[in-house]
Amino acid sequence: MPTDHASSNGSAVVDTGEGDTLQGQEKKKGHGNHKEDSPFLNSNESSAKKNDFYDKNLALFEEELDIRPKVSSLLSRLVSYTNVTQGAKEHEEAENADASRRNVPESPNMGTLMGVYLPCLQNIFGVILFLRLTWIVGMAGVVQSFIIVVMCCACTMLTAISMSAIATNGVVPAGGAYFMISRSLGPEFGGAVGLCFYLGTTFAAAMYILGAVEIFLKYLVPQAEIFQSTDMHGGDTAMLNNMRVYGSICLSLMAVVVFVGVKYVNKLASLFLICVMISILSIYVGAVKSSFHPPEFPICMLGNRTLVWDRFDTCAKTVMEGNATVPSQLWRKFCGSGNATSLQCDDSYFNENNVTQIQGIPGLSSGVIRDNMWANYLDKGQILEKASMAAVDARGAIENFGLYVSADIATSFTLLVGIFFPSSTGIMAGSNRSGDLKDAQRSIPVGTILAIATTSLVYMSSVVLFGGCIEGVVLRDKFGDAVRKNLVVGTLSWPSPWVIVVGSFFSTVGAGLQSLTGAPRLLQAIAKDNIIPFLRVFGHSKANGEPTWALLLTGFIAELGILIASLDMVAPILSMFFLMCYLFVNLACAVQTLLRTPNWRPRFKYYHWALSFLGMSMCLALMFISSWYYAIVAMGIAGVIYKYIEYQGAEKEWGDGIRGLSLSAARYALLRLEAGPPHTKNWRPQLLVLLKLDEDLHVKYPRLLTFASQLKAGKGLTIVGSVIQGNFLDSYGETQAAEQAIKNMMEIEKVKGFCQAVVAAKVREGITHLIQSCGLGGMKHNTVVMGWPYGWRQSEDPRAWKTFINTVRCITAAHLALMVPKNVSFYPSNHERFTDGHIDVWWIVHDGGMLMLLPFLLKQHKVWRKCKMRIFTVAQMDDNSIQMKKDLATFLYQLRIEAEVEVVEMHDSDISAYTYERTLMMEQRSQMLRQMRLSNAERDREAQLVKDRHSMIRMGSLYSDEEEDSLEAEAAKIQMTWTVEKCEAEKRMRTNAPENFRELISIKPDQSNVRRMHTAVKLNEVIVNRSHDARLVLLNMPGPPRNTDGDENYMEFLEVLTEGLERVLLVRGGGREVITIYS
Repeated sequence: MPTDHASSNGSAVVDTGEGDTLQGQEKKKGHGNHKEDSPFLNSNESSAKKNDFYDKNLALFEEELDIRPKVSSLLSRLVSYTNVTQGAKEHEEAENADASRRNVPESPNMGTLMGVYLPCLQNIFGVILFLRLTWIVGMAGVVQSFIIVVMCCACTMLTAISMSAIATNGVVPAGGAYFMISRSLGPEFGGAVGLCFYLGTTFAAAMYILGAVEIFLKYLVPQAEIFQSTDMHGGDTAMLNNMRVYGSICLSLMAVVVFVGVKYVNKLASLFLICVMISILSIYVGAVKSSFHPPEFPICMLGNRTLVWDRFDTCAKTVMEGNATVPSQLWRKFCGSGNATSLQCDDSYFNENNVTQIQGIPGLSSGVIRDNMWANYLDKGQILEKASMAAVDARGAIENFGLYVSADIATSFTLLVGIFFPSSTGIMAGSNRSGDLKDAQRSIPVGTILAIATTSLVYMSSVVLFGGCIEGVVLRDKFGDAVRKNLVVGTLSWPSPWVIVVGSFFSTVGAGLQSLTGAPRLLQAIAKDNIIPFLRVFGHSKANGEPTWALLLTGFIAELGILIASLDMVAPILSMFFLMCYLFVNLACAVQTLLRTPNWRPRFKYYHWALSFLGMSMCLALMFISSWYYAIVAMGIAGVIYKYIEYQGAEKEWGDGIRGLSLSAARYALLRLEAGPPHTKNWRPQLLVLLKLDEDLHVKYPRLLTFASQLKAGKGLTIVGSVIQGNFLDSYGETQAAEQAIKNMMEIEKVKGFCQAVVAAKVREGITHLIQSCGLGGMKHNTVVMGWPYGWRQSEDPRAWKTFINTVRCITAAHLALMVPKNVSFYPSNHERFTDGHIDVWWIVHDGGMLMLLPFLLKQHKVWRKCKMRIFTVAQMDDNSIQMKKDLATFLYQLRIEAEVEVVEMHDSDISAYTYERTLMMEQRSQMLRQMRLSNAERDREAQLVKDRHSMIRMGSLYSDEEEDSLEAEAAKIQMTWTVEKCEAEKRMRTNAPENFRELISIKPDQSNVRRMHTAVKLNEVIVNRSHDARLVLLNMPGPPRNTDGDENYMEFLEVLTEGLERVLLVRGGGREVITIYS
């Protein structure tokens, strides 16, 4: 059972000086210099008058005036203070009973080839190789294209190495990349990156479908177009609408195939991959054949401009019909059909330049690679020109623009990076389906790295072959308009362009199916982890294990991508999501490697943290190279998801690397803090809140925690402590229950911090242990808050207030600050708002600036924000009150604290009869209680109390150990054997009792007590007069007397000092400055 003990609350403090002393002494450099940290304390000035210690109005503080000077003394030194520049000094949760009883359908057990290598090849080779790589080489040139390919492939290879290390560090169930990131970096990062990767995979399906539709409509069945362009400039819009219609149909068909089952997708995968391999092989064979027998694909040039060949039949201005020369179809397109006999044309460029025909595929041995070596970026609408051909620069007719091959979008190196990168993003295809793999730890590394190596070689060799075999203007022709609407890469293939067209079509369809298979499984894995509540419905699957709901959502999102309808616009979006995922895979591997966590034992040994950091850096660079605004948007989406998961409180303990990183960072920071005490400017309030629990382990005064939350506003360290009296071996369960009760209350009151309950044989020892040992290293408390021992006057048991005073002494000895909220039940809750009122500070002695700082911190909270601050200080007869007020106002101005200033003059006055009477009553009560404890009538009652207290010892208030010892001694007396001598002594004591009471009546109060009572009464009169309507009164708390005989009187003085005030906060500084006048 818990014992009640003084509760305590947190206080926050503002840092003091850069190390500047008010005494005007020389400044010392160095961190932790006491004179820098305590510029206003421990003054050695010999000019202090001895009678300062014996002011009648400050008698309560006289024993500490040497270390806590009067405010007037402080302010007088402030005047001569100069501003001298200072020296720079999851465990995974077991399947629940319901899940274990269900018959879980068996997933296909696939090996490395079918499960990882082939899906990766399909995704990587997908669409860019066949539809865009020739165009990229034409625009960027062989050199820059090679750089783009190497950058992207190196990034994915480094990521694959990191992924292999993570994948072989334990079992990887369904979810692949998401599982690896979340278990390595925690649920917040895992959820954020996992969802981004899911979106990327889903949009990838849209991109592959758009690629398939583009091949179908432009190269396979151009007659299938639904929307036709009405003029030569409206072709783009009609094409986009065709893409949307056919893309939606294709998506629906693919979704049905995936819905039927993953086994069918895998069966189709083999067929699709065969098509891919045949297509790639035909490219290599065609490139070799071109060196000695180039294919016949002529292109028509007007001057140095490339013409769209499918709009005319013959590449010539005139043709021979019989023996007559007549205008060709090309001439009629440029010049119109009128006046054909005159052979006159209104198009100046057509008139001035010749029409020539050149070879579109010169072949490897032609040396065309020299012309294709360097970049040739174009603006949108710019006509494709061959720079080495001569041409007369003349103005052509605008209506003939559609006859030239022109750039459909503006190009640049960064744009091409963003478009190409998705072609290397299939590396996660195998890990996405890790739940279907027989041995994921072996298959994922081997299959992925082999797939990347294979595709990288194909890409790099393709760049060189394309640049060395194909004419530059053909390379820059995205849709093959110059080669009679043939797929450009198909013109190089052998034996026919149809091999590439059919092969690339099946390749893109297969890649789309793989993406539609992997994305729903990824979403299902995220949903099953229950870290994002609104996704929970997508964790369900149908009888055969297929994630039906996740597939529906994936189809809907992919449809959004298809509605964009442009392959070149969708590709950079994918790049962002995939790059972000790869970045965090590298980060996860690097963090785990550097932390050397005991569980980090990958079977894959060929990794290093430096490689992971290099991969991470390349991912970040590629994100901003390809599209800085897309990168920011993608990061924003990930950040929103991260904060949402954090806000929802994803209470998953997966042993992730971020937790380990936090521990390492905490250790590093704590070791740094050990270097020395914090400089005054770095001083922060670190609270130890001592709480009292009742017999049911409920917090007795929750408003203490409310006050702490208002004071701290979530900043700094807060430790909430409590003492359980008893034996630790027997009370461990109660300790856990007590800590949980405190944590629940801390959550209700929005107190962010730590909880510690200790078990001790004696309560006083437990409190002392908390004061000494709470915290770790440099992160220890510097301020203690505890509750007032209510009802100490009415109780004949002195243990509560004796423990209170003993705690005050321990806190003072430990050089900690102390706050005692009195009448804490009247303090406002976090839901109340003060719309007006004052926070009054009664600054009687200076002990570090706590009184200045606390109102400022309270006013940061919405409860106290509209309260105004008033500072009162006391002037004696020999003080210049006008100068004090001016100096105090200057001091507050330098502290940047807004407050009203008032100096209260307390004239020396004779000790009143009321003061004398209060002192007399106090001493008589103390004497009477001492005699009552010794009286015979009280002994029997005391014996019973001993039994009662032993039965209730675990739920009593804070007791003094000395009193417990005395109780045991008195109990022993009752059990003693009576002798004749002892019986006579007892009789004499009874006859002397009336004399003792006569002494009680004739007692004369001690003069020091009279002076202290005089101070308490006078100060209380002034405070009540000025601050009776204040929302909160802050007051210097006098220290307990050095002589322990006057402890009970000390409690009386504090009661008198605070009488008539609704909310009082008694404050003692910790012996150092906490606020500064410097920036």
